[in-house]
Amino acid sequence: MSDSKKDLHLLEDEKHLVLDHDYDGIHELNHPLPSWWVGIWIISIVFSIPYFMYYHIAGGDGLRATYVKDMDKLSVIKAEQAKLLGVFDVEDYKTWLSNNDGVKLGATVYEENCLSCHAEGGGGDIGPNLTDKFWINAKDRTPEEIYPVINKGVEENGMPAWGEVLSKEDMYAAMAYVISLKGSTPPKAKEPQGENIEHE
Repeated sequence: MSDSKKDLHLLEDEKHLVLDHDYDGIHELNHPLPSWWVGIWIISIVFSIPYFMYYHIAGGDGLRATYVKDMDKLSVIKAEQAKLLGVFDVEDYKTWLSNNDGVKLGATVYEENCLSCHAEGGGGDIGPNLTDKFWINAKDRTPEEIYPVINKGVEENGMPAWGEVLSKEDMYAAMAYVISLKGSTPPKAKEPQGENIEHE
């Protein structure tokens, strides 16, 4: 085989690109890299300098730290939405309760807003008895069950929506007071109404 046959695979304007060395008879053309590839390579080098300095020298936030910050922001957004929608946040309630005398504050809120229907000590009048184990509007004596009743009310049972009148803190206080009434014996307590929520 002559070199002329090998040259058959080369275009006329490519012959000057053939490198001097060969590997097992394979010749290599000295084609330059595409300009777009070279451009990307240069940009990546330029980008890597501030990237390295920010993350490895200046201690910039990595993926984990960024994720934690994003989740914190999401929690704040969810909390704000919950406030707008009147959704009960049990952790927020527990925090408030740990920093306030909920029962004492709740007694005042109860006297000013709830006494006319539920009577002194929660014994019941127009509204039901709040001290016994029979309840109409809640399936359990828990904050998660009681808060929506206070906040949104139960129109069919005559319970007004106090969320339109009271602040969240006042509703927390009223709820703490109502929960504390369990098992108490107010004077002239009303007869049981509703279902037994203490499943024995």
